Amino acid sequence: MEIDGAVITDTFAEAFPVWISRVLVTAETPDWALAAATEATGFATSKIGCPCEAGIERELSPGETPDRRSGYAILICTEKKAMKAQVAARISQCILPVPTASAFDGLPDAKDRFYTRMHYFGDTYEERCTVGGRQCWKIPVMEGWYTGEERFGLVKGIAGGNFLVMAKDRAAALAGAEAAMERIAGMPGIIASFPGGIVGSGSKVGCRNYRFPMPASTNHRWCPVLKGRIPDSLVPDGVGAVYEIVINGMDETTVAGAMREGIRAAAATGNVLCIGASNFEGKLGQYRINLHGILR
Repeated sequence: MEIDGAVITDTFAEAFPVWISRVLVTAETPDWALAAATEATGFATSKIGCPCEAGIERELSPGETPDRRSGYAILICTEKKAMKAQVAARISQCILPVPTASAFDGLPDAKDRFYTRMHYFGDTYEERCTVGGRQCWKIPVMEGWYTGEERFGLVKGIAGGNFLVMAKDRAAALAGAEAAMERIAGMPGIIASFPGGIVGSGSKVGCRNYRFPMPASTNHRWCPVLKGRIPDSLVPDGVGAVYEIVINGMDETTVAGAMREGIRAAAATGNVLCIGASNFEGKLGQYRINLHGILR
């Protein structure tokens, strides 16, 4: 299969189940809402070394938030047992301190729920209140009141949907990956948790060449500099750079849709030689999103 001259490899992205919480971050201005949302999704690129995976889903209009202010929706992805601690920490340390910021539940219909106990920060000076029909807390802070929810929902989702953008050099491959992210950014229900959504150092499960255990190591088969030096290289002839885009989302259909749009946008730049995907022979997850299948 080819799209705009780019060969689409007949392969699949291997994804795995994850739990997702959605937090609505609001503030008096879009800039302060973005500052809070950005900070709250920091150090959350990959579960390989981060406590969770998180990112900004999309910008919200005042009509989409409980307090009728501008905001951003963020997704936090981790194990179910770890979600409460991650959401509580990121709200208390990254949203509460930001001027005028608030946090609300973005999954009000989720059956599974947890409490962050944010009101304890009020040291008995906190007050109950209602915002947009939701039960919230007002906590006295130096600028006035922090107002937000402390009960949040979580749902099952999918992490690790991905595709690889390959070109003759870094400039061409990066241009293709950037075009893909421009198309994907802001799509409902998904995040690409790496900086700018683009990965320049893909990984594989475990390592083979050291005595001490490693959860992951460089995905050597996709490193162009190793082509000709290793017997199992997967890099096509003529490819000098590979970038990966990794997508987490609410369900397989949503993740596959984002992959499809991103692949088409990358190929449309005209300089991408090949587009593939990372998989690990079933060692990582149970979902197999076939590239040819989602593009037909």
